Amino acid sequence: MDRFRRFDEAYYHRFYESPQTRVVSPEEHANLASFVVGFARWNRLDLKSVLDIGAGIGLWKQWLEKHDKGIAYTGTEVSQAMCKKHGWLNRDIARWRDRKKHDLIICQGVLQYLPDPDVAPAVANIAAMSRGLIYVEVTTRGDLRDRTDKARTDADIHVRNGSYYRGILAKHLLSVGAGFWWAKDKPPPFYELEMAG
Repeated sequence: MDRFRRFDEAYYHRFYESPQTRVVSPEEHANLASFVVGFARWNRLDLKSVLDIGAGIGLWKQWLEKHDKGIAYTGTEVSQAMCKKHGWLNRDIARWRDRKKHDLIICQGVLQYLPDPDVAPAVANIAAMSRGLIYVEVTTRGDLRDRTDKARTDADIHVRNGSYYRGILAKHLLSVGAGFWWAKDKPPPFYELEMAG
């Protein structure tokens, strides 16, 4: 996984640990985690397992351990440094598919780092491992232009339009909105107008 060499301790310190340069604080992340888990609970989804693709410094695991110890957590990373430090599985989502299914899959800030040929296989793997609910966050061209804090956001990514990601995600998943997607091969538990398009 030499192509992921840039994800070293310095990368995670800059974008996730240093209060001066991190893209999100633990408190801000806690709001997101509360939202994602609350959304699942509101829809009566039984969360027994979470797969965190690109687990980084472990913000999702920390939140789950504090608020819902009953959820089995699996973290994966391409960063050798983070795997060694936190015990994540060293996996490249474009080339790995777990045999187990997961109640919630989190793919936050990962797809924008994959080259074009790897995005579709990564999404197919995510869909295949899902019991239904997936949370996806990816920085797009429009986000970089209009919404991100340029001093804190890593712009050394594959810059793509949102339509690019929507097209690939829609092959396997249904958009629920607000970053949530649902595996197409499972009946969705949502009311019609709760789903996008």
